[in-house]
Amino acid sequence: MQPTPLDLAAATQLPAGAIPGTLVFDPRRPWLAPLAGYTDLPFRLLCREYGASVCCTEMVSAKGLIYHSPGTRDLLLTLPEDQPLVVQLFGCEPDVMRQAMSPLLERGFRWFDLNMGCSVPKVVRTGCGAAMLKDVPNALAVARAMVDMAGEGHVGFKIRLGWDASQEVWAELARGLQDVGAGWITLHPRYARQGFGGTARWSALRDLAGMLDIPVIASGDLFTAADGVRCLRETGASTVMYARGAMQWPGVFAEHAALWDAPQGATPPGATPQEARAAILAMIRRHAALARAYSNNRIALFKMRTFVPRYVHDLPGVRQLRQGLGSCMDWNTLDTLLHEFLLHAEDDIAQPHARPSNI
Repeated sequence: MQPTPLDLAAATQLPAGAIPGTLVFDPRRPWLAPLAGYTDLPFRLLCREYGASVCCTEMVSAKGLIYHSPGTRDLLLTLPEDQPLVVQLFGCEPDVMRQAMSPLLERGFRWFDLNMGCSVPKVVRTGCGAAMLKDVPNALAVARAMVDMAGEGHVGFKIRLGWDASQEVWAELARGLQDVGAGWITLHPRYARQGFGGTARWSALRDLAGMLDIPVIASGDLFTAADGVRCLRETGASTVMYARGAMQWPGVFAEHAALWDAPQGATPPGATPQEARAAILAMIRRHAALARAYSNNRIALFKMRTFVPRYVHDLPGVRQLRQGLGSCMDWNTLDTLLHEFLLHAEDDIAQPHARPSNI
């Protein structure tokens, strides 16, 4: 059962010329961003069913791969249906990146991404993530090592504007990355010090897209399909990468494709409250089925308890649902909670942030 009111057959058709395993850079076909703790195999498969053209793994530590850290292997679980897949790594030493990528290439992984944008303190303290923006020569040395291993065009790089306003390096760094053989650049147009505060500077995306000969993927403040389509039309980026928007409503991928095809300026009719709630329930049930099929049952249940509040965060009564989820210890209880909450609650969905439409 397809958990969305949209015509997925039309919304998820690959562009002409695309073949399995080939990365798609098409404004109609958005990517799923790498999200630590969220973009595991079940969630990626769910997003692909809604039309995500390319998915990224959770961020994987290069040193964790070398030293076989517990849990690192699970981040790389995949299936033939989970293609094309980009493995996102973090690390800040050329030799370490070479060592980490060698076994991945032997296992058949083909596409890679280096995270130079994560501003989480425990990552930055190691000199990785957004801390790499402070040392452009080293960042380029790491990039060169990765491209040498995987081949030109097979490695992308996620960057920010710079560490802060006094160190704006995105243009210099992006040009250097293109020169060493990057396949694409993803720009989250905020400074590292901003975290997710303030507003993403989409004008930098427009400037970068006009500056480079390789694809530019837009990131930042993309909560709905309307946000993504507007960003692409304003910036000329090759495609967008949904992060928080996908975490709140995986159907954003299908809605994006449908909205891109709709006449500009058209206002899509919204789903009724009953239709919206039914679509959310169907989507969560599908996610739960995938989680049970492809991960440890106990871990899958606990993870669903963290996903569900994001899916229903703007609905009335969600606080009470959170309390019920906190003591939920089996799948039947979870389904009963969701059925009662979504199909027997009040129908007043007040200005939802991202919800099913009937485009």
